[in-house]
Amino acid sequence: MPAETLKYSEPLSQVPPLSRLKVLHLIGSFHQGGSERQALQLARLLHRDATYDVRLASIDPSGSLREHAESLGLGEIPSYPLTSFYNWQFLVQLWRFAAHLTNSEISVVHTHDFYTNIFGMAAAALAGVPVRIASRRDLGMIRSSAQCFVEQNAYRLAHRVIANSEAVRRQLIEEGVPARKIAVIYNGQDLERVTVSPGLDRKNVLAALGLGRASDPRVVLIVANFRLAVKDQGTFLRAAQRVQQQMPNTLFVLAGEGDLQDSMRKLAEELGLKDSAAFIGRCDRIGELLAVSDVCVLSSRSEGFSNAILEYMAAGRPVVATDVGGAGESIIEGETGFLVPAGDDAIMAQRILTLLESEEKANRMGRRGRDRVEQNFSLQRQLERTQEVYAELLSRTRA
Repeated sequence: MPAETLKYSEPLSQVPPLSRLKVLHLIGSFHQGGSERQALQLARLLHRDATYDVRLASIDPSGSLREHAESLGLGEIPSYPLTSFYNWQFLVQLWRFAAHLTNSEISVVHTHDFYTNIFGMAAAALAGVPVRIASRRDLGMIRSSAQCFVEQNAYRLAHRVIANSEAVRRQLIEEGVPARKIAVIYNGQDLERVTVSPGLDRKNVLAALGLGRASDPRVVLIVANFRLAVKDQGTFLRAAQRVQQQMPNTLFVLAGEGDLQDSMRKLAEELGLKDSAAFIGRCDRIGELLAVSDVCVLSSRSEGFSNAILEYMAAGRPVVATDVGGAGESIIEGETGFLVPAGDDAIMAQRILTLLESEEKANRMGRRGRDRVEQNFSLQRQLERTQEVYAELLSRTRA
């Protein structure tokens, strides 16, 4: 449907004068994932500002990030578990959440992914929440046509849709969301999360991570969940096979969790990588893992704006990434990393070898990548852009 035929949601409601603005962030779950971590990070940043009274709610109450969320001091975190958008339970939870928003006098509801957009925007509209903000962090490749239709209706209920890259913004416009309704706010990177002491002992870190070897290996790392086939660790493993043929003393580390891990392990064995591919699951010592890595890789076939790339660059690591989504907005080709075609393990292997064979080039790219994150993708910049969007929408409610 052409963008000009879409209609905005109803006018913004009036926000009552409050000493602190009540903002609720709705997340899908507390499992480790880019959307979840970005949402909690933003909630923490806003909570530090006395202007905001920040609240959290979730659909699924489980996940390893739950303890971290509770430590933020944002009060009770209610959950509204769903099994489907098409049964009676959805309506029950929708009314529960709408009642919570009304009783808590929430002025801004901010959602962060597909499921929270649909559930959160519907409940917020039902409750008459003055400002409703949805988010889009991917290019929609994994959506069915029915899911796309439902999400488009959620966007109609939102007053603003946050895109985390220009690539996602263009995709939203192509899908019919009016350009004036979209704001681009890049993911922010917490530099402290990936910063380690300069005296780090590489051999000890590798041993502590279960990656110790008799000889000191070169380390090529990929951080990506094994829940989505679009992450395409298969291309990474095929590139690893090519690299190993020329540099046998290379260790390929795959960090992440998910149901596809077993099939990737099997592929690694078939490619002759049983002893050189290490599947380490979720890693809580990400800063140390990045510090001992020589090259970091993204092999996805689709991304909105990769958190992994920002982490790699923030840690001063050179990056080899597939040229998908917003990758070209974070990586400067040949300066902070290399962009390669999705699914092309041959070119990926060539770029990895280039960096492994030239420590000077790899270090230079790493330093420039760190500088780029500090200048363009900081937490402060993410916070400021979010506050600008809130202020713009709230000013319309009080006009």
